[in-house]
Amino acid sequence: MKKTPGRVHTRYRVIGQTLVIELEGRKRVLSSAPQGGGLTVASYILNHQVEANPLRAGNQSLPFREPGRCLRELAAWMGIRAPTVGLMTAVPMTQVVMARAASDGLWVECFATVGVTNAVRAGEWPPQGPGGKGLDGSGTINLILITNGSLSQAAMVGAVQVATEAKSGSLRDHDVLSSRSGAAATGTGTDAVVIACSLRGQGPLHVYSGTHTVMGALIGRVVTDCVTHGLTKAKAWQESHR
Repeated sequence: MKKTPGRVHTRYRVIGQTLVIELEGRKRVLSSAPQGGGLTVASYILNHQVEANPLRAGNQSLPFREPGRCLRELAAWMGIRAPTVGLMTAVPMTQVVMARAASDGLWVECFATVGVTNAVRAGEWPPQGPGGKGLDGSGTINLILITNGSLSQAAMVGAVQVATEAKSGSLRDHDVLSSRSGAAATGTGTDAVVIACSLRGQGPLHVYSGTHTVMGALIGRVVTDCVTHGLTKAKAWQESHR
């Protein structure tokens, strides 16, 4: 298994406060994204930085009232007309981390932005507020996974499961605690995940993607690399802005 953290082959660029990932044609995408979420086909993925805590500051900004509409308008402003999946975060795009892992022609790449000021443990009661949003928008872990494999729908769900397990394991390994209870955190209150794979017939078919499969192992490795590196960047950023 070959692992080359940070040396992704997928085309991407950062335009202002937005990471733009080009999927080189169309990909099947499963995500929890505010724009293009669910199961869809897309050609671009955006990860856009927005202001943290606008509601606390009394700023009822469009991105927080209608994030999907904001992301669609952003894509149009960039000249992107193809189907797009869009995410939001308050983590600066200077903190984007990337990793790639490959084995026998199969590869998985991960792009991530990591913030944990909004860390929680699954099962904690949500905070009171608009939409049950977390207390701090900068505490978001956005994971974007891309593979040349063609995953069944079940395998796409399995990829989300493995990515979540890897994320939670990395938070445990680095002693990240819930900002609410002080218990070991499993994620943040505003995390999102994207899985993008080849269309049927355009890549090697994978019916399963659990932790006993090569696909699952590749996913686990790149997510662990990205979350670990992202936590280091987040800590350095927080210390420099105290």
